[in-house]
Amino acid sequence: MKLPRLLFVVTEDWYFVSHRLPLAVAARKAGFDVAVATRVHEHGEQIVAADIRLIPFELSRQSGNPFSEVFRLIRLYRLEQPTIVHHVALKPVLFGTLAARLARVPFIVNAIAGLGWLFSSSGRLAKFMRPWVRLVLTRLLAAPNVRTIVQNPDDHALLVHAGLQPTQLRLIRGAGVDVNTFTPALAAPPLPVTVMLVARMLWDKGVGELMVAAQRLHAQGLDARFVLVGDPDPANPASIPLAQLREWHGHNGVEWWGRREEMPAVLRQAHIACLPSFYGEGLPKSLLEAAACGLPIVTTDAPGCREVVSDHDNGFLVPIRDPLALADALKKLILDPALRQRMGQRSRAKALAAFSQDQVIADTLRVYQERLA
Repeated sequence: MKLPRLLFVVTEDWYFVSHRLPLAVAARKAGFDVAVATRVHEHGEQIVAADIRLIPFELSRQSGNPFSEVFRLIRLYRLEQPTIVHHVALKPVLFGTLAARLARVPFIVNAIAGLGWLFSSSGRLAKFMRPWVRLVLTRLLAAPNVRTIVQNPDDHALLVHAGLQPTQLRLIRGAGVDVNTFTPALAAPPLPVTVMLVARMLWDKGVGELMVAAQRLHAQGLDARFVLVGDPDPANPASIPLAQLREWHGHNGVEWWGRREEMPAVLRQAHIACLPSFYGEGLPKSLLEAAACGLPIVTTDAPGCREVVSDHDNGFLVPIRDPLALADALKKLILDPALRQRMGQRSRAKALAAFSQDQVIADTLRVYQERLA
């Protein structure tokens, strides 16, 4: 019997490996012929080793010729003839859904991992494009053979308000986290207290706010490290220049480590996780991993972030773009090891109860099975 074909469309291979590879492997074990179309950079061998068919495919994350990219996607879908196509992130969702409808793909699953720069930026281009993208997005997602996965209640409410039927939406909380791999350190890491921000180095992730908070706390005489883990993302308009990251490194207790692969070991070197984001997150995977590692978390009271942190329970929620409030919240944790331990234990408990990767995979496979049923 011919297996149902599942095709993922993701812009970057590293993102697929980080966020969707366990789901793809689970789908293959569940009886799907699974492939991924993505830009192949450094993680192609890892995808192939997992027995997932790899289709090199360039879908620019920057502005390009939309007609050309939609046409290339139509050709891809007609060649592959998937039963289900699963688009991940906003641009693949927009272009891919249009192409899939024109190519008559039977079932379309869209994962909106937060509404990102376009819906959070105050820049002129984003403000101009936002209403048009919202209009096109809701029209495309309203087709009866489309199901859209959102990661937090705020995005769910926004799409319902824009005109989508709740029956066409599924709330699945992020990519989940492997709670057996991301585990708390056996002993607290050595002092000084280390505050760690794990993200792409984007202004919208609140990196600048953390640097202001670090300068303020350093001036108050607090002995703490502020570690940035991640690389810039030149394809994103909010990318922080390399020169700026190098300038911060070595001042006010700041260290820039760049991108790291062994994240469980990296997180076990931290005492506090921090993400003062105003990016338009879905459900930040870095916060899920920090919670699973039993870290107290300081983040913003913003969509996606507040799903991971309950204020004064497993961390603190601070207003967006408020480095003074951020510094005050961090100071409480830096000075109070008992509070860090208590909040860290609550983070681990929350990860186990709500954000297990196994649960996310099971929920997503049920979306696929809706079509097959």
